[in-house]
Amino acid sequence: MSRFKILSRLATAAAMTALIAGCDQLENAVATATDAARGALGREEAPAKPAVAPEIGDFGVDLAQRDENVDPGDDFFLYANGTWVDTFEMPADLTRYTSFTHLSLEAEEDIRRIVEDLAASDPAPGSLEQKIGDFYAAWMDVEALDEMGAAPLKPHLDRIYGIQGPDDLAEFYARGNLHSDAPFAVGVIPDPADTTRYIAFVSQSGLGMPNRDYYLKEDERFVQYRNAYDTYATVLFELAGLDDPDGRADRVIALETELARLQWSPADSRDIQKIYNPMSPDELAATAPDFDWSTILGALQLDGVDTFVVAQPSAIEGAGKLLAETPLDTIKDYLAFHFINAHATHLSTSFDDASFAFFDKTLRGAQEKRDRWKRGVVMINDGLGEAVGQIYVERHFPPENKAQMEKLVANLTAALEERLKANDWMDDATREQALLKLSTFEPKIGYTEKWTDFGRLNIAKGDLLGASLSIADFEWAEDINRLAGPVDRKIWPYPPQTVNASYNALLNQITFPAGILQPPFFDPYADAAVNYGAIGAVIGHEIGHGFDDQGRRFDESGRIRDWWTEEANARFQARADALGAQYASYEPVEGLNIDPRLTMGENIGDLGGLQMAYAAYHRYLDECCGGEAPVINGLTGDQRFFLGWAQVWRAKAREDELRRRLVTDPHSPPEYRVNGVVRNLDAWYEAFDVTEDDALYLPPDERVRIW
Repeated sequence: MSRFKILSRLATAAAMTALIAGCDQLENAVATATDAARGALGREEAPAKPAVAPEIGDFGVDLAQRDENVDPGDDFFLYANGTWVDTFEMPADLTRYTSFTHLSLEAEEDIRRIVEDLAASDPAPGSLEQKIGDFYAAWMDVEALDEMGAAPLKPHLDRIYGIQGPDDLAEFYARGNLHSDAPFAVGVIPDPADTTRYIAFVSQSGLGMPNRDYYLKEDERFVQYRNAYDTYATVLFELAGLDDPDGRADRVIALETELARLQWSPADSRDIQKIYNPMSPDELAATAPDFDWSTILGALQLDGVDTFVVAQPSAIEGAGKLLAETPLDTIKDYLAFHFINAHATHLSTSFDDASFAFFDKTLRGAQEKRDRWKRGVVMINDGLGEAVGQIYVERHFPPENKAQMEKLVANLTAALEERLKANDWMDDATREQALLKLSTFEPKIGYTEKWTDFGRLNIAKGDLLGASLSIADFEWAEDINRLAGPVDRKIWPYPPQTVNASYNALLNQITFPAGILQPPFFDPYADAAVNYGAIGAVIGHEIGHGFDDQGRRFDESGRIRDWWTEEANARFQARADALGAQYASYEPVEGLNIDPRLTMGENIGDLGGLQMAYAAYHRYLDECCGGEAPVINGLTGDQRFFLGWAQVWRAKAREDELRRRLVTDPHSPPEYRVNGVVRNLDAWYEAFDVTEDDALYLPPDERVRIW
């Protein structure tokens, strides 16, 4: 499986990403422009006027997208973005459109040009160019895929239906972890007890729909999802040429439904105090004795590992008991379905269309399938992202942007240090540990310093399914090789063209790839207020993950350690509970509220990030401008700051996609990342003259202040 899939499973299984918590190119070689950018990034001087205009609007915000008929105190999201929300037409092939989407689509175009350039370069056999070109060419050759039909599946299905007994079955559970899915997921992470070394984790897995809620919720729409899933499974079995497709589909879904009943909720699965369960191999075997762990771990080359973190022990134990009582023929159908499902997009148009109809159209609301080349670029980014990422950096990320970001990160860190020192609810002992942790934060900006060596990866011409399996095997071999050595702190969680940012609690690292360092997040020619309200708050958000409800359980070296006094812990929890109560009252879809336990870390990150960025912005003003910001287009500096934040979260989503995210995504919907946050900041009230007559008004004693 791809590294993205491993990270996705890990995030699902654990606050092992409170371990990696994510938010979710400027070509400039002109020296005078670089100098002009310094003021906008909090350096020593602020120029009176940028030498180069910002990409968006007069100062970095597109004021034409506001709806000035909306009182900012009633709905700040719509005040800042209402005209865009009313007029923007969602592309038929998308289910959600955000600032992240906008930049991701631009990155797709950039990567397409790179891939096509490489494919046309007559590369040498075994070269990286050959591997990228042949992988992409196999994807684009739909005619060849349609001629093959279900034939590429045959050797794999023959092996599955040739399973004779427990030993064979255990090996296929192991293989499912690499090539499709299995009733549990296994991966490699730094050891939360000693983050200088690697260990393995085991977590719940094995469902074809997004999570347990899709099997168990009685809401009418979720019943419709289940019915569509049954149809989809039937179609896949038919296309694969297997008899009794209806019966096979019914049995598989019945088994998955029972697995879903055993699994932990998404909220419980991000609670590090619940999911951090270190076990020896013998303890793992005793916890879930119905799985042949000796064979499974041997097949995965994990037989020498002395400790496993078992994220949801009761779910793993229950899955073992359930499968021990399940007829072998049903388990074979389950494994076959998951293999076909995992690779449906690597097969003929019939398989690909079936996958689109269920996952994209039914579950997410898409109206049209995306262009083939766009999906091919996503495939390349997923499997060979660093291979094209190095060229992307050379073409689209000048070195001066990295230097400017480093300055901004340093300013945000200094702002949090000042806030920690002045914190009125944290006692001295806890404050000392918090400051120590902050001092060891490691920012990673732009791109990795250690690119992946793909020399051992083999991609055969004209074999799309084989290429996908080869990449999964290659990535697993990379993880296994790491087990023997110390933790490599230079590894990045994703390639540089990714439009995202993240915090890794186990390494105490914050990561900002080149893809996100563009307008509206970051523009060296925009007003300082906008940069601080946008990328500054995103930086603050990621720093804040180190001190959110789960990240605060890790110390300065990334180890799980409780460094909180009882009194400070109680005060933090009271504030977190108050914030959670606010978010629990929000109902983005009728009958479906935001889950404050699932979204708590991100909500704290948003609130703390904006607070940090505001403090950093005023720290910058004190240093450069005597504390005063100019009025631009009739807007004060504070108003521009908050508009910068709101513009970043401009978004629309189809209802099915919004519903999916409400039960799976630890981030609140964008509207609430704006309105739910600003109403807790006193400065926002002052900037927009918000009073008790406004809908978003909170009395001062109800405004949550954590960091």
